[in-house]
Amino acid sequence: MALSTLDARTALVLIDLQQGITGAPGTPHSPADVVSRSAELAEAFRRHGAPVVLVRVSFAADGADAAPGRTDAPGRTGSPPEGWDVIVDELAGHPEDIVVTKRNWGAFHGTDLDVQLRRRDITQIVLGGIATSLGVESTARAAHEHGYHVALATDAMTDLDADAHHNSIKRIFPRLGQSATTAEIIDLLTR
Repeated sequence: MALSTLDARTALVLIDLQQGITGAPGTPHSPADVVSRSAELAEAFRRHGAPVVLVRVSFAADGADAAPGRTDAPGRTGSPPEGWDVIVDELAGHPEDIVVTKRNWGAFHGTDLDVQLRRRDITQIVLGGIATSLGVESTARAAHEHGYHVALATDAMTDLDADAHHNSIKRIFPRLGQSATTAEIIDLLTR
């Protein structure tokens, strides 16, 4: 279902738009395009006095605080490069923004995101970021489970895999919320 409305208390939540992630390839949108559209959204939200939450993923150099558990995917090896977890310049530098650091795919578990939103009486979140099928989808699922209305800025997110992106957009997100483009969200915000 297309996004029908924005609640009076809506926050923008952007996932993993940081140096070490936006430098990787993305599909179907380039990470540069995702950052540009996310910056447009952030500026519109700030202009309207609505909260902007920048979520970044970071781990200790030794990986001790990374999510445990066995997977079939290869694990991290070595220390990440210096500055990999720094929010991109296009979004950084706004002291009124909320910065949340996560250690998992999703932005709710193990962070103060829910507390930050509830203290501001937020009832709806608009989500964007990288990667669609990982951090964005995990956060959307948790937001839905926490009782937030979820809006997904589908042109302000991308993935490493086109099939994974399209699966989230077509099969998962309609069960969690409503979708729209950056322009449609900004239009609703200004009404």
